[in-house]
Amino acid sequence: MNSRLDLSFVVSYRHQIFFTENAFAVKNTILKELVGVAKVLPIIDAGLVATSPAVVSELIEYAKAHQIKLTRAPIILTGGEECKKDQTVVNAVLAAIEEDAICRHSYVLVIGGGALLDAAGFASSIAHRGVRLIRMPSTTLSQADAGVGVKNGINAFQKKNFTGTFSPPYAVINDFAFLKSLSPKNLRDGLVEAVKVALLKDPEFFKSLEKDSRELAAGNLTLISACIRRSAELHALHITQGGDPFELGSSRPLDLGHWVAHKCETLSKYRLSHGEAVAIGLAVDVLCARELGLFSKSESERVIDLLVRLGFQLYTPELEINHGDSLMQGLEEFREHLGGQLTLILPTVIGQSTHVHSLSSEVVKKVTAELGHRFSSSCAVLS
Repeated sequence: MNSRLDLSFVVSYRHQIFFTENAFAVKNTILKELVGVAKVLPIIDAGLVATSPAVVSELIEYAKAHQIKLTRAPIILTGGEECKKDQTVVNAVLAAIEEDAICRHSYVLVIGGGALLDAAGFASSIAHRGVRLIRMPSTTLSQADAGVGVKNGINAFQKKNFTGTFSPPYAVINDFAFLKSLSPKNLRDGLVEAVKVALLKDPEFFKSLEKDSRELAAGNLTLISACIRRSAELHALHITQGGDPFELGSSRPLDLGHWVAHKCETLSKYRLSHGEAVAIGLAVDVLCARELGLFSKSESERVIDLLVRLGFQLYTPELEINHGDSLMQGLEEFREHLGGQLTLILPTVIGQSTHVHSLSSEVVKKVTAELGHRFSSSCAVLS
């Protein structure tokens, strides 16, 4: 006789995101209240230490003042795409977790850019099937998007984020004081994710970005902090209320421009930063939407103009490698990443979007040729 058990259950998650300034000031108790008396393994991005060397001593002094049990002096690890190219950083974090006897009631504290958060988060999510992770993003990109998400991963097989997990962090602390250490390029990079999410979800936010574009491009930290705050909120609200936080379907509703971006990053051997690549990807997607009759010429030009005013280059030679055929491989890799039917998100009006299940190479090549004609003379050097 055949029999069957068909059961379902729901797991509840809490997603805590804090916005603050000077998280390691003694009077700021966010971190202390999060970790209590548990052990904490501290990890810091080498890039952050290079521009803000005091961050190491500030964390140590803060821990002493609040009797936080750091398991060791902070481990300084390589950040940027270099830390995602293989298992080196992941293995270093796993080894430290094992050596320091970090358990599911202890914490890994990682401070740095989105790439290091991804790699250390991946390690934390597979050690003991998941130990508590506190992220402290230190760049505009990570504070506006990656750091508040629920994804972790590293690159493999020349594919972006091929190896990874979905594992919500225990908490995220966005400390706007970190932004003071960023170069103009790195300060600008995270603004592109704000443009993307505003274009998809919030027309009033998009208007505010247009209004403040010159000051944002000039590095106004007050406006940039407010921009990051709204971008992070929109990303987090989608994750927690959008109905598919772990991307079990075939759609990636917040990945406008990312199929192009991920392929251009790979083709450029990561000469292009993620922010630079997403800006180019957004330009390609909005113009494709225009060509498909989904998005008006006037609104597509609003998006292009905003990206330009923020300081982004909208052309790279990688758009035309092998006459665009290499770029089109990114479309299949994007589909493969989720499986099922190709599902792209494209704008219809600012603040609204639709799903598209096919995109011809002719349309893509027409759009990339247009971007080359309009912008190639200004991109000899990406700064």
